[in-house]
Amino acid sequence: MAKLKMKKKSTSTDMTAMCDVAFLLLTFFILTATAKVPEALPVDTPSSTVLTKLPDSDLAIITIGKGKDGISKVFFDIKGRELRKQTLTGMGAKLGVQFSDDDKEKFALMDDFGVPLGNLSQIIQMKAADRTKAPQPGIPTDSLNNQLKDWLLVSRRAAIDLSGGKNELQIAIKGDAKEDYPQIKKIMDILQDQKINSFNLVTGMRGKDF
Repeated sequence: MAKLKMKKKSTSTDMTAMCDVAFLLLTFFILTATAKVPEALPVDTPSSTVLTKLPDSDLAIITIGKGKDGISKVFFDIKGRELRKQTLTGMGAKLGVQFSDDDKEKFALMDDFGVPLGNLSQIIQMKAADRTKAPQPGIPTDSLNNQLKDWLLVSRRAAIDLSGGKNELQIAIKGDAKEDYPQIKKIMDILQDQKINSFNLVTGMRGKDF
């Protein structure tokens, strides 16, 4: 009995459509991605196995670490564009420093900073790349000129005002693992003076110990 011969079909697949989709996705991600700006005060955070994501808004981050000169410095960051603008407005009114509308718009897009309020406008007007290279002495925290306390107070009020009293500003401390404890305690004392007894500690991830 004669055997039926099956017609052989080509096993090749036309990948043209797949390549088009891949290039479209690649183009989309390249155009929409933003480059990570180097931190103004890089710190080596302590390790932890606990993973808790910090919010993207209504958050203040206090960074403590040693600069290139080996001196401990404090930097401050606020998450949320409108919150940043209102905080800057409040700080200017509180300490008698004038900021233009352009200053406020650019400040809303900045990351952390570490200068006295009187020098902040110069930092704001710099490009992001130049800002990270510029020497920043840190935010004053001494008893006669405790601007960190003012930043915390004004930003907390701004968060409450913008949310209509619904949201409170969350606080996070990002300290270098090799930072001296008295420097960290000083920041905690400033928080406790404002009745802030609940805050986050920023750490780096490490594998679990088995």
